[in-house]
Amino acid sequence: MRDPTTIQEIVQRLENLSPGQQQEVLDFTMELSGELPEGTSIKEFLKFAGTIPLEDLEEMKQAIEEDCEQVHASEW
Repeated sequence: MRDPTTIQEIVQRLENLSPGQQQEVLDFTMELSGELPEGTSIKEFLKFAGTIPLEDLEEMKQAIEEDCEQVHASEW
């Protein structure tokens, strides 16, 4: 059941938010209603927290540090 007073108050408060904050509210309401916003929310990623073995994470970190943090001036 819709409550017009609540809806009006929400709209009034939304008008005072930045565009980024308005998008966050939209994403949140879409999640509450069972719809997913474009892209994936952080909640979707959190379910994977702790599932990658520490050894694998260390290996990935090392590969990034060795290969991705280097600047090759001659390649620009």
